[in-house]
Amino acid sequence: MKGLFKSKPRTPADVVRQTRELLIYVDLHAGSRGADPKREEEKMAELSKNIRDLKCILYGNGEHEPVTEACVQLTQEFFRENTLRLLIMCVPKVNLETRKDSTQVVANLQRQQVNSRILASEYLEANKDLLDTLISGYEDTEVALHYGAMLRECIRHQSIARYVLESDHMKKFFDYIQIPNFDIASDASATFKELLTRHKATVAEFLSKNYDWFFAEFNSRLLSSSNYITKRQAIKLLGDMLLDRSNSAVMMRYVSSKDNLMILMNLLRDSSKNIQIESFHVFKLFAANKNKPAEVVNILVTNRSKLLRFFAGFKTDKEDEQFEADKEQVIKEISAL
Repeated sequence: MKGLFKSKPRTPADVVRQTRELLIYVDLHAGSRGADPKREEEKMAELSKNIRDLKCILYGNGEHEPVTEACVQLTQEFFRENTLRLLIMCVPKVNLETRKDSTQVVANLQRQQVNSRILASEYLEANKDLLDTLISGYEDTEVALHYGAMLRECIRHQSIARYVLESDHMKKFFDYIQIPNFDIASDASATFKELLTRHKATVAEFLSKNYDWFFAEFNSRLLSSSNYITKRQAIKLLGDMLLDRSNSAVMMRYVSSKDNLMILMNLLRDSSKNIQIESFHVFKLFAANKNKPAEVVNILVTNRSKLLRFFAGFKTDKEDEQFEADKEQVIKEISAL
């Protein structure tokens, strides 16, 4: 831990305390009128060094692995007071490198255990407004990627993911995913996917309770998007959600809808082969449904010859036995209608 020890070695708790004091200073004075620019610069440099030191303790420094006891001390002191809140709130005020270091510190702390307790999870449960701050970060180009990365680590905790899923923020993700800035849109999409796939039981409960508005938005804004990446990621995510056993009730509801079927049939005709293939993995669920509603059967029967003709020439670029087997089964199901 070069640079961590001077005349008197600092303990990990000391580093946290000094970081906290500096964060309080920056939070109060950074950019304020009447602040001494030279003093502010010194404090900023000191803060950057301290956050870098925190990162070294948590991750090791390239030469040495992190020391468990040091990580425990750091974590205990970090969550003894509002250091996490201060660190998150000061992200917009520090330089890029310090933002990156701060993001790594926050990420690591989500995994640190103290006597089998995850203090970060307990702290966030008591300070859920911080999640609101992180999510709203997608609206600020400067901090979006840093807050997004922090957010994904925070939703590793099931209770925190549930809070986000049950909040009004979920509706905002349909906007964030389509932000013109590619990096931010991709980051929001990664968070959205994590929210909808990580905690199976919580996701199943969310989808069941919010089925109508969620899939109305999903179908109209993502699956029908003119943006190739948005559409491809959405159809892939839809397949992941519907094929997950935890979501079997939601899947049955989805594949019993003629409107959903028509969307999928249109996606099968997409100009992109990748989107066609991802769509097929969802379409096959409609075909495999043993209890197809009459309106679904009618659409499949009406389009039977077109579908059979399409599937006859439908191939993947690489040989894929599972795909071919699935395709044969779909052809069999449609032919038998």
